[in-house]
This record gives sequence, structure tokens and C-alpha cells, in this order.
Amino acid sequence: MDGGTLYSIGDLARRTGLTVKTIRFYSDRGIVPPADRSPAGHRLYGIDAVARLDLVRTLRDLGLDLPTIRKVLDQEISLTEVAAAHAEALAVQIRMLRLRRAVLTTVARRGSTPEEMDLMHKLAKLSEDARRRLIGDFLDTAFGDLGDNPEFVGVMRSMTPELPDNPEAEQVEAWVELAELSQDPDFRAGVRRMAEHHAAERALGDTAALRRDSVAMVRDQVGPALTAGVDPASAEADPVVAAVTAQYAHVYACPDDAGLRRRLLARLESANDPRRERYLQLLAVINGWSAPENLTPVLDWFIQALRVRIPA
Repeated sequence: MDGGTLYSIGDLARRTGLTVKTIRFYSDRGIVPPADRSPAGHRLYGIDAVARLDLVRTLRDLGLDLPTIRKVLDQEISLTEVAAAHAEALAVQIRMLRLRRAVLTTVARRGSTPEEMDLMHKLAKLSEDARRRLIGDFLDTAFGDLGDNPEFVGVMRSMTPELPDNPEAEQVEAWVELAELSQDPDFRAGVRRMAEHHAAERALGDTAALRRDSVAMVRDQVGPALTAGVDPASAEADPVVAAVTAQYAHVYACPDDAGLRRRLLARLESANDPRRERYLQLLAVINGWSAPENLTPVLDWFIQALRVRIPA
């Protein structure tokens, strides 16, 4: 058949795989107009109708509406413009579907109440600015009035989640849980206590020597004992405790006495909050970082060892 051949609706249906009813529907709306009429008044179409119908089917499969498709076919707007706009719309839909999936997955895992589910959904839908304000408020509560120490500025930055533009489902789930955690008044108070203890340590010690805080001292000394299975209440633990308290006393220019050990115990107990550990784990997921080191085992060991060595 050459370019001048005309086709009936039945011919188009056989060539395109569309139904006669569908082709008539598109024809009635001017998307695939007939080129002529038969003597009996039936619509006839040119070869270009096959190409138009193939494009219409493709664009419909991609979700475009008929008015937009007609503008593309009539060259009122370019296919490139339509494709770009539709891709952006799909990206928004995908983000929203990920948010919904994350909320529903979390609800299913936790067995949440309707009120909790509503809160999670609201947290998941927050804009980037709203997320920053929410976390900024939490961090300001913990660190905001502790002076202009660059160290605390760095800590606040390192504790800030940065949810990517196209997050994975587990990142959204982590964000929702972290946001909930940041609003927990008891957790906020615990982070504040930890920051105050940290600030007090810095005020006491020689700044040049403060490359490691008390948690780092414990980690370095306790690791081998923990690996070796040393009982924290046994005599074998004595040199480990003594090494940590001696180093702590040296750095902070304090006598290694019961008062120092009580202060160290309070510092470590505030740092050993499982919610703090969970916050850091969630933060790593959101920001795409490596999983943080779990310090709970060494802190549990040393806190128990220190308690039995502090006079009543």
C-alpha cells in the first residue's frame, strides 16, 4: 500500500491492535481525524493515522491525559516538554508512594495506634525546611546555649540528618523514627545532660590534651578486657578501671578519688542511653554513612565495674 491509501476503522484496528470503539473514541475527539469519507459516509484514514494511534497508545500508557496528547500531536507543545513535565510529576508520585510505604511498614512492624500512624504520616510529609526546623529545635535545646565552642557546632552538624531528594524506603522509615525520637522530652533531657557533662569536662581539662573524651578513654581500655571475657566485678578488672580513672584524673587535673569516680559514672551513664545509640544508627541510615560503632557493650562493662568500686 502506498502513501495515498485510505483505511477504514476496521483496517486501522487490525493494523494497530486497538479496538474499533477505541479508534472511534479518539477520532470523535479530534486526536486521530479522518482524512476522508467513503461514498456511504464511513470515515477513512491516511497512513499517518497508524503512527498517531501508536503514539497515542504509548502516551496513554505513560499516563498522559487526552488534552495534552492532542496538543503534542497538533505540535502545540513539544514532546520533549511534555516528557520532562511528566517525568517530574512521576518523581513526585514516587516520593509520595515511598513515604506512604515507609509509614505503613513502620505501623505494621510496631503495631502502632491510629494516633501514632497519623503522627508518622505528618512527619514523613514534612518539607526539607520543616525537617531542618524540627531537628534544629531539638539540637538547639541540647547544645544551643553552651557557648560558641566550635566543637559543639561540629557535634550539632554531625547529628543533623540529611534526607536525600529521592530517599530509599529504609531512609524514610529511619527519618520518621528519628523525628519521633527527637521530640521525646525524656530523650531531649538526656542529650542535654550529656552535653552539659561534656562541657564541664572541657572546662576542667587542658584543652590541648582533650583529644578524647571519657567515652573514648573507656573504649580504648575496656575493649581487650571485654574480648577476653573478664568479669567487671573481678579483681582482673581492677587495672582496667584504674587505667581509665588515672587517665581521666590526669586530663582533667583532678585527684583520682571517689568524687572523680562518681562524676565519671554520671558522665558515662548519660552517654550510655540506648536511645542515643539508636539515634546515631538512624542518622547513619538517613545520611548514607557507615554504621556507627556500638559502644553499649564496653560502656555497660565499665559502668558495672566502676559501680562496685565506688564506696557507698
